[in-house]
Amino acid sequence: MSARPRPRSNRRIVAALLTVIVGSLLFVSVQPRLYQAFCEWTGLYDIDRAERVAASSIPPRPVTLEFDANSHDGGLVFRPETSSMVARTGEIVHVVYRVENTLNRTVIGQAIPSYGPQYAGGYVKKLDCFCFKQQTFAAHEVREMPVVFLLDQRLPDEVNTLTLSYTFFEVPAGSANSAATPAESGK
Repeated sequence: MSARPRPRSNRRIVAALLTVIVGSLLFVSVQPRLYQAFCEWTGLYDIDRAERVAASSIPPRPVTLEFDANSHDGGLVFRPETSSMVARTGEIVHVVYRVENTLNRTVIGQAIPSYGPQYAGGYVKKLDCFCFKQQTFAAHEVREMPVVFLLDQRLPDEVNTLTLSYTFFEVPAGSANSAATPAESGK
C-alpha cells in the first residue's frame, strides 16, 4: 500500500514556495532603487557629482597632471597618448591611453589605477574609465581607451602635481568576467 502525502504538508510546501516567489519578485522590484541608493551613497557612477563639484565656491586652480602606464605581463604594450598636461580643478579632463596586444592570442586584462600622492586619488572623480571592467584584446589588437575625470576643487593646495598611473594585469582565463567583451579597435 502506498502512503499518500498529507494535505496539510502539501499546503505548507506550497505556502513556502509562494513566499519564496513573492519575496523574489519584491526583491527584483526594489533592486534598481537599492542599486541607485548604493551608488548615491558611495558616489559610484555619480555623474551629477561632477556638476556639483564644478559649481563649488572654491576658485579653480591649475594642477599639473602626469600620466603613466605599465603592463605587468609583457604581452600588452600600454601607454598614455599624453604624458602630462595642465588642468584646472573643477574641470573635466579627457585622456586617452593606447593598448596593443603583441601576442598571437586573446588577452583579458584589468587595469588598476594608482595615484601620486596616494591621498590625492580621493579628489579624482572618474566619470568614465577603462579600469571599471575587464578588457578583452584580440591577438595583435590596438585600442585607444578614454579616461574622463574631474579634479575636485577641494584638492589640497599642496598638491600641485598629480600622477595618474595604471598597471594592466592579465586575468587568468578561468577567472575572466563574462561581461568582458572586445571593443572596437582604435588606430
